[in-house]
Amino acid sequence: MVYRVVVKKSAKIQSGKIEPDDAALFRAVIGEVKLLAEQDRITPIPSPCKPRLRPIATPPTMPDTLSDGCPDLTPRDTPTEFLGNGLSRMILRKLRRQNGPIQDRLDLHGLHTAAARKLLHQFLHEAAQREYRCVLVIHGKGMNSRGGKGILCKLSRHWLTQHPNVLGYCEAPPKEGGSGAVLVLLKTNSAS
Repeated sequence: MVYRVVVKKSAKIQSGKIEPDDAALFRAVIGEVKLLAEQDRITPIPSPCKPRLRPIATPPTMPDTLSDGCPDLTPRDTPTEFLGNGLSRMILRKLRRQNGPIQDRLDLHGLHTAAARKLLHQFLHEAAQREYRCVLVIHGKGMNSRGGKGILCKLSRHWLTQHPNVLGYCEAPPKEGGSGAVLVLLKTNSAS
């Protein structure tokens, strides 16, 4: 048997008060109410906190094997890209197309050679500790330096080729600095 309940909008329903006759009619239509059996529910466990980064160890001293390069090189002679031995050219192509995000940046504008070298080394060490894969190093084009020669451009790229955590680099896209910056591909623990 199906009951059809017709509810007319009246002043007593709109006021929010339910009349006893209406409540009795509702109970008669619904019938006997049975409680559901208690379910085997597991109380949700709050998700753990975000993993904390490992504390960054102090960078080891710069190895003496890193040289400042040949002083007679001009910025034109500085390679625009570098790829470590035994790595596929596809890796460099993907880096050039910027398939992954830039995870950190370093700006070396206006620094002297020794300060830039130390800062670059610390930056690469911290990036490796955080397991970053792609970083941007901005060295500038050298337009405001004496003689218009970009010293940091040449030296920073030379240091990158010697650093053990650097797999390769290529010139940054124009929106990221063009020839005044390089995208650097770094080793991670899983890649080493």
